[in-house]
Amino acid sequence: MSTALPIEHDVSLQAFNTFGLAARARHYLRVTSAGQLDQLASDARAQGLPRFVLGGGSNVLLTKDVEALVLHMAIEGRDVLGEQDGKVLVRAGAGENWHAFVDYTLAQGLGGLENLSLIPGTVGAAPIQNIGAYGLEIKDVFHSLTVFDLARGERRTLNGADCRFGYRDSLFKHPDGAGLVVLDVTFALPRAWQPNLRYAELAQAVEAAGVQAPTPRQVSDTVIAIRRRKLPDPLEIGNAGSFFKNPVVPGAQCRALLERFPALVHHAQLDGSEKLAAGWLIDQCGWKGKNLGAAGVYPKQALVLVNNGGATGQEVMALARAIQQDVRARFGVELEPEPVFV
Repeated sequence: MSTALPIEHDVSLQAFNTFGLAARARHYLRVTSAGQLDQLASDARAQGLPRFVLGGGSNVLLTKDVEALVLHMAIEGRDVLGEQDGKVLVRAGAGENWHAFVDYTLAQGLGGLENLSLIPGTVGAAPIQNIGAYGLEIKDVFHSLTVFDLARGERRTLNGADCRFGYRDSLFKHPDGAGLVVLDVTFALPRAWQPNLRYAELAQAVEAAGVQAPTPRQVSDTVIAIRRRKLPDPLEIGNAGSFFKNPVVPGAQCRALLERFPALVHHAQLDGSEKLAAGWLIDQCGWKGKNLGAAGVYPKQALVLVNNGGATGQEVMALARAIQQDVRARFGVELEPEPVFV
């Protein structure tokens, strides 16, 4: 006979979101094994309750209490599975802390994830957002993952094509993937590692340190130093990292903007479109360092919205909407938030 699920009620989520926003879960289950999800279908207390999946809370904006059963993914475990086609396969549970997992791979002498060091959140959330930084995205080092289908009550393995990765996007952010819960993720890390220094700021920092042939650990340390210099620690100032995606616009629109704003920061894409720097757009609208209520824009990086203490999700949302409106009015560009609004 299976043990009853440890479902709790009226649970504070303030410690479970990196913005540190006060919100409560009507029902709450800390998921420490895939077997608990198997039990959901037969647990009378869970019948008919909508589900909300929560990872590290680094990509969510809680604007109100969650009137659902919050499935807080806390499945642990990490293993080196072996080698396949010159790649080392490494698997981690969805609840593993992302940065701690990156550090684990480095400790095994494996490079490949170092450019993604110090990104807040969990392993399970990483493919959902297709997290990326300093010239690398999850899709570049992804092998497969296991999901639990809440609608069918079954587990499945998905490969990269199944996950439909895009810029800060994946299957899981669309209706047909909304009921899929990530249980674990497997990465394919190169045995013949070469440093990825395509991102100019990272390459310049490595060069400035006088390192001719950096190791994965040295690249990771450099990334950590850059992030700490530019971004607030969520443990000190509530935030969700970069709040807006860098907008991608047609080449013709970018050229028209350059005529009006010659200093526009833009990066050409392979399809002829241009990716604009959202932080630059926000900064030009005068928002860097400004506050709206207890919510504000981080003084060192306009792309980061922060909780200055006691902010509500509604205040952060109002700040985001005001920024979007100003950028739209001045540049004719739509900014899309990265976090999911709840």
